[in-house]
Amino acid sequence: MGFIGPLGPLSSKSRPTPPLLISQQKPDVQIREIKNCLEPKQLSESSTRFPFPPILRSKRQRFRSTMASTFSGDETAPFFGFLGAAAALVFSCMGAAYGTAKSGVGVASMGVMRPELVMKSIVPVVMAGVLGIYGLIIAVIISTGINPKAKSYYLFDGYAHLSSGLACGLAGLSAGMAIGIVGDAGVRANAQQPKLFVGMILILIFAEALALYGLIVGIILSSRAGQSRAE
Repeated sequence: MGFIGPLGPLSSKSRPTPPLLISQQKPDVQIREIKNCLEPKQLSESSTRFPFPPILRSKRQRFRSTMASTFSGDETAPFFGFLGAAAALVFSCMGAAYGTAKSGVGVASMGVMRPELVMKSIVPVVMAGVLGIYGLIIAVIISTGINPKAKSYYLFDGYAHLSSGLACGLAGLSAGMAIGIVGDAGVRANAQQPKLFVGMILILIFAEALALYGLIVGIILSSRAGQSRAE
């Protein structure tokens, strides 16, 4: 009995022949079929190296070649360098802001009763404002030293700039807190006893020296950047 297709009955000659089972094939063919089933397919070299479509593969290659031609050194190193520059400026300005605000409150309170001493008592405010300049200097030094296109920038350089910024910034923050507290109490006491003015100025100078120490250490640490290896 013949098969019935969509165009009528099929004869035995036009009947499709089913594929041979492995048991019905020749021995050498059987071995080859079994090996093809058991062995994993080998991927080509290009597919293992670039597991992306051709369009994305070409974009990835162009991106890598562009980065290699424009950047030299460690790609994560500038993160620490810029973080050091930001830390130097931010912490120093925080100390300057606290010192200015704290001593400014004391000057304003004292000026109500002794307005003639306002200009004489403005010294703590000026000394607190200088702290922000220290952080600005270190931030500029660090930012100008980060130029991977001109010179290789490694993690050693990034850590050096980070420690430089933290040294200057945290020293400025502590000095600003000291200047603010001393300035607030000093201007109030100076209004009642003018002989305390010289002592207040000496205390403020030693408090300002703390930020100066951080500035000096920050400059020394930032100068160490670029000495990790010989170019």
